[in-house]
Amino acid sequence: MPAIATPLLLVLFGILVGVGASFSGLGGGFLMVPLLIFMGYSAQKAVGTSFVAILVIAVSALAAHNKLAHVDYRAGLLLGAGGVLGAQIGARLIDQVSTASFKKIFAVILLGLAGYLFWQK
Repeated sequence: MPAIATPLLLVLFGILVGVGASFSGLGGGFLMVPLLIFMGYSAQKAVGTSFVAILVIAVSALAAHNKLAHVDYRAGLLLGAGGVLGAQIGARLIDQVSTASFKKIFAVILLGLAGYLFWQK
């Protein structure tokens, strides 16, 4: 764990990501990965570490949204089934990308998503 990644700072970032993920449904990775890279993690370690946190956050968010009847389990399970295959492919692809290249790719994806959401009617 990089020196800047103190337990208190990790918990505080976790709270921020939990709110963002539960509110937006973006899974938290859009916040977690850049924060971990900022803290000194390599892109590969940041992505892998974020999935541990996202798993815990997602279970909690699912419980909260289930109580509010905001869950379509059939659609979620079908998306998850495809996601299992995609996750295996993605984990192997990131091993071929440097942290510097990953930052650029991730930034382009976030900018594209931001532009889409901003100009969507």
